[in-house]
Amino acid sequence: MAETFNISNEPPVPVTGWLPAVALSWIIPGGGHFLLKQHYRGALLLGTITLTFVLGLMMRGAFFEPQTGDLLTTLIYWGGYIADMCSGVLYFLAVWMGYTQQDVAGHVHDYGTKFLVGAGLMNVLAMVDVFEIATRKKS
Repeated sequence: MAETFNISNEPPVPVTGWLPAVALSWIIPGGGHFLLKQHYRGALLLGTITLTFVLGLMMRGAFFEPQTGDLLTTLIYWGGYIADMCSGVLYFLAVWMGYTQQDVAGHVHDYGTKFLVGAGLMNVLAMVDVFEIATRKKS
């Protein structure tokens, strides 16, 4: 089998070409898309991520706190903490305004926690999308 390489004559996009858009996309969900003139996509992401985050808060979901212990506990709690922070300003506003939730049993609370993490993970996908648009790998 012959292996083919996609060698492009285009020079790579400098960091200053994509970093501001990716950083803005982290801070404000959809913000990087607005910066890159992708208004429809930016509005869709802003609405979806914000709605998911707000629904998680309304279900009284908990934010993850970094915790150590065995390997699985460490991965779950640190991964959840990082995913929560990936919601950007939504997470920081909620923490700044004093939102906390006791760790209680129940389905609604658990779903709320998953919604909060899901909002952050959707924002990570939005950041990847902004990176690909800014580096001209995607239109």
